[in-house]
Amino acid sequence: MSRRAFSVTALAALVASGSAMAAGSATAGGKDRSRRQATREMRGVWVATVANRDWPSKQGLSADRQRAELITHLDTAVERRLNTVILQVRPTADALWPSPYEPWSQVLAGTQGEDPGWDPLGTAVEEAHARGLQLHAWFNPYRIANHTDLGRLAESHPARAHEDWVVTYGGKLYYNPGLPDVRDFVQRAMLDAVERYPIDGVHFDDYFYPYPVAGQSFDDDEAYDRYGGGFTVRADWRRDNIDKLVLEMADAIRRIRPTTQFGISPFGVWRNAVTDPLGSDTRGGVETYDDLYADTRKWVREGWIDYICPQLYWNIGFAAADYAKLVPWWAEVARGSRTKLYVGEALYKAGDPAQPAAWQDPAELSRHLTLAKGHAEVTGHVYFAAKEVAADRIGAMERVVADHYGQSAISPR
Repeated sequence: MSRRAFSVTALAALVASGSAMAAGSATAGGKDRSRRQATREMRGVWVATVANRDWPSKQGLSADRQRAELITHLDTAVERRLNTVILQVRPTADALWPSPYEPWSQVLAGTQGEDPGWDPLGTAVEEAHARGLQLHAWFNPYRIANHTDLGRLAESHPARAHEDWVVTYGGKLYYNPGLPDVRDFVQRAMLDAVERYPIDGVHFDDYFYPYPVAGQSFDDDEAYDRYGGGFTVRADWRRDNIDKLVLEMADAIRRIRPTTQFGISPFGVWRNAVTDPLGSDTRGGVETYDDLYADTRKWVREGWIDYICPQLYWNIGFAAADYAKLVPWWAEVARGSRTKLYVGEALYKAGDPAQPAAWQDPAELSRHLTLAKGHAEVTGHVYFAAKEVAADRIGAMERVVADHYGQSAISPR
């Protein structure tokens, strides 16, 4: 059976099963309602486009080849009984749709600003929905380029017209989150996609202020002097800048397209318990509150976002950040809030010889899902990333499907 035929059959089966459950609930009462409720969970996959990580496989492919590769990823998601694709559509302050604000992404035609001859985001939404999949559009708010040369950007790139918006740090270019004009611009650029397409979700990952680079400082002195008057501590001002981005985006999304979810997938550690008694039993490494100026716990507790999907990219028993300790910590954070909790899973580590021994076991990820089932707040998982879902190097994804995805599931709303 072809991938396309499989997806159509699977979609028809899902629709039929949904109808059967609806009919059954009228006769079997609570038992069937429970069964129907149990089939609603997030089963997602990230499709990363930055540096052509997952898709397109390389720059400069024809429009037909790009489209065919994208559809293959969608069909693979259906085959694996997933229900949501999170597609990166603004990887480096550019666009995978005909944006009036930013140039076409280089990952398509090979030259930033060059029209690829089709509309990837529009096609992705249409083809995903045809297969019963949700399509979440994944945006990176502040990253401009993975190099430091403004001259390599498209001539029309807003960063070239507003060099005062740009900070060079760690060998990359970023928009300065401390400038109100930047916050206004990046929101308009992202919201253009929300206005144009019936996307099911808007998705941010873990890039707010950039990850710290030893021996370097993020030069926002001028912005802090001008706009940070209400804060005696620069870190508090930086967190307030990110809080404003999150709150304003949430409000705008609900206003423009009320059914579209807003979710964020942060680095998995908010703060360590040795730093803050509210933190997790983890040690060392990055803390999003202190290093990325992202108060992810606050966003959940205040109900600012519809879902959070922390990247818990560590194995069970990993000393510095144990998956078995982080899942209950996040479950406690989400408990009683309106924010749904999904778990980001490191499928890319499965079978990688550079990773700890636990990741050489095809059953490690399946054990993650088994553990998470013990926490009612966890309502799904998202896998990084599409290339590994397709290749499944040691059969870890196949094991997850066999152990946990015996039936199709509807994505939460």
